[in-house]
Amino acid sequence: MATSIRFDDSFVEDVKIHAQAASRSTPKQIEHWAKIGKIAEENPDLSYEFIREALLAREEIAAGRMTKYVRRTKRN
Repeated sequence: MATSIRFDDSFVEDVKIHAQAASRSTPKQIEHWAKIGKIAEENPDLSYEFIREALLAREEIAAGRMTKYVRRTKRN
């Protein structure tokens, strides 16, 4: 369901710059920031870098771009 939301013009201009740098649309950039913000609020002990890497890993798994872990050393 689409919902119209009014944002401050200076915020929207900032979003547009970040969206272009990340090859996203303005609405998708806002969704991206909202997703990260929600995760950060629910998990205040996680760093931004950890959240970003976890989201990337989840998308790689969904795209089938993973390999099974194989231990290369013997356990003692």
